[in-house]
Amino acid sequence: MITARVTNSDGSLAGFQDKVQLDPSEESTYHAGSTRSIFQCGELKFGVVICHEGWRYPEATRWAVRNGATLVFHPHFEIVEDAAYVPRMFADPVNSFHEKAMLCRAAENTCYFASVNCALKGATTTSAVIDPDGRLVTHQPHGEEGILYADIHVARATGFLAKRLLTTSEN
Repeated sequence: MITARVTNSDGSLAGFQDKVQLDPSEESTYHAGSTRSIFQCGELKFGVVICHEGWRYPEATRWAVRNGATLVFHPHFEIVEDAAYVPRMFADPVNSFHEKAMLCRAAENTCYFASVNCALKGATTTSAVIDPDGRLVTHQPHGEEGILYADIHVARATGFLAKRLLTTSEN
């Protein structure tokens, strides 16, 4: 399984989130998880979607928000194909769709979306925090190591759009 560990502010274990929706290339190596969780740190409720789940399966982020998350963390890892490549800017129009998907996940769910990548040379994505309107709050420059901080305002993450979705069982 591909799993993210969630740690409380005191260093104790809060729990784990297994990757539920595997990329097709991972299916012969890993087993998919079967459950999703919501975590809490103070007043902040958050979910975790791992790599491919955050890019190609918007329902993973939607699930977290519909279940109370105001922030969704998105750890991911990219296998670099060209270490010399450096995007000119965040969501560079000539780059892949991935950073643009970060903007969409936040806006379509009215939540904060925090995507976290390794600072590898040539990576087409970087770490970033997106606000509930789908606007970039901050990001780490591509390929540069560092710690990314952002102020979030929990009250702005209403989940309004995510909660408007009616499922078949709700109709």
